[in-house]
Amino acid sequence: MCKINKTLPCTHAPTAVTFLNCNNLTVDNLRIKNAPQMHLTFQRSLNVKASRLVVTAPEHSPNTDGIHVTETQNIQIQNCVIGTARTGDDCISIVSGSENVEATDITYEPGHGISIGSLGAGGSNDYVSNVMVDRAILTGSTTNGLRIKTWQGGSGYAKNITFQNVEMHSIRNPIIINQYYCDKKEPLCSEHALAVEVSNIGYKNITGVSALEEAINFKCSKSFPCREIWLEDVNLACQEDESVKAFCDSVELINQGNVSPSC
Repeated sequence: MCKINKTLPCTHAPTAVTFLNCNNLTVDNLRIKNAPQMHLTFQRSLNVKASRLVVTAPEHSPNTDGIHVTETQNIQIQNCVIGTARTGDDCISIVSGSENVEATDITYEPGHGISIGSLGAGGSNDYVSNVMVDRAILTGSTTNGLRIKTWQGGSGYAKNITFQNVEMHSIRNPIIINQYYCDKKEPLCSEHALAVEVSNIGYKNITGVSALEEAINFKCSKSFPCREIWLEDVNLACQEDESVKAFCDSVELINQGNVSPSC
């Protein structure tokens, strides 16, 4: 309750399960419910296989990421259901120092989808590379679908990332890159010239329904535009039978096959 009611004395809420400094780790058939903070974290680990995980949390629980990957290389996440009841934050979040990440056959129910980042907070040098998300279903009022988020003023990169064979059902922001990410209400984030570079990001065979008419949003940095952003066979409709739209700012796009909506 102290995370919601700021007048209560509160210490940092714990993560339910953390795997730290592990090599050649296998985590299988694990169920985690209603963690006070993140549910499952893989940190500073190498060669990880996580499969058949089920994570659940209430809709309004704050910052209760399902699976959080940080400073971890060579990790496979397979056959998982995240947010069966609802997670209050990212279903899977992948942050700095993570490389060679595969997430396959994943079902995301209400939450914030899969996020790369945030990266670059507080002027930090962050990097994520070689991420593959393959065969995923996102459903039921999920706030974001496939998201990359970086802060102004940071440095580093998010590159070589592919999302493919993904079904969307009533997603508010199906595809989004935001290099102006800011979760502060006061004071507002100031303008910076520096930015985390975003490049070689692919979206292939992405289908489904957007809850809003703006189904694709690429809000990239004017000083460090998004490069090599490619879309292949992307078909997103609006659940309100309106025309879907794409917003694209400071982005180098490559379209292949049928892409709707397109800039």
